Amino acid sequence: MAVSGGADSLALAAATVAQGWVVTALVVDHGLQPGSAEVAAQARNQALGLGCHHASVLSVTVDGAGGLEAAARDARYAALREARDGMPVLLAHTLDDQAETVLLGLGRGSGGRSIAGMRPWDDPWGRPLLDIRRTETRATCAELDLTAWEDPHNVDSRFVRVRLRHEVLPLLERVLGGGVAEALARTAASLRDDGDALDEQARVTFPGAGSLAISGLRDVAPAVRRRVIRLWLLAGGAQDLNDSQIRAVDALVVQWRGQGGVAVGADLPYQRLVASRSGDHLVLSIHDV
Repeated sequence: MAVSGGADSLALAAATVAQGWVVTALVVDHGLQPGSAEVAAQARNQALGLGCHHASVLSVTVDGAGGLEAAARDARYAALREARDGMPVLLAHTLDDQAETVLLGLGRGSGGRSIAGMRPWDDPWGRPLLDIRRTETRATCAELDLTAWEDPHNVDSRFVRVRLRHEVLPLLERVLGGGVAEALARTAASLRDDGDALDEQARVTFPGAGSLAISGLRDVAPAVRRRVIRLWLLAGGAQDLNDSQIRAVDALVVQWRGQGGVAVGADLPYQRLVASRSGDHLVLSIHDV
């Protein structure tokens, strides 16, 4: 499991050890703050003190695209994926984290898949605390006399998620009379159920890799059609798709005006993957940048 030394991950470590599981703690040192190595070493020692079978510190370099938060997250997940040795990894995201994720998706118009939030199980990631409030993990640490690390980034208003946590969510709680975080988490769960059903319909409809016949999509319900397009793009090598890209490709089917192709994310250095319309088919092609 991933252990940062914060209250959430320490509480999860204590709970998993108490279940009698053999737990390996993975502590990621992002190297973003002075003394980060000491913080990581302290988290490792705390994990061992709680009864984890083994604990390792994984040092990473944060230098990816998309801003500091996104780059740190990508580096963290890459390190955990490499170190997990084929085993599942437990993450200490709480109901509060889920509520923040849903609000981010709503504010950015990222589509139902984003608003559906994090899954309790998304192979290889397990999130057993998604029904638990952050106040409960802090109370657990206090009961166990554990001193949790307070990440300075968690109070840095440069980060959107921090402002959601300390400004937006408290305001919504006051205006709406409480229960907002729980309501957002319930909304995410409901959307995941709906999305799973639509994804299954899309998998049945998806004809497979290659060009995609437009004639076979026109009479498909929009929510299913866009999911078929997403499956087709992923099968063709697309990555990190967002709702805007999928809708732009969908427009090649239902709002065709002779427009050009749509560039989508792909791991192609100095090249880009483009979805375009050719006659009655959608096709993918690679173009030099």
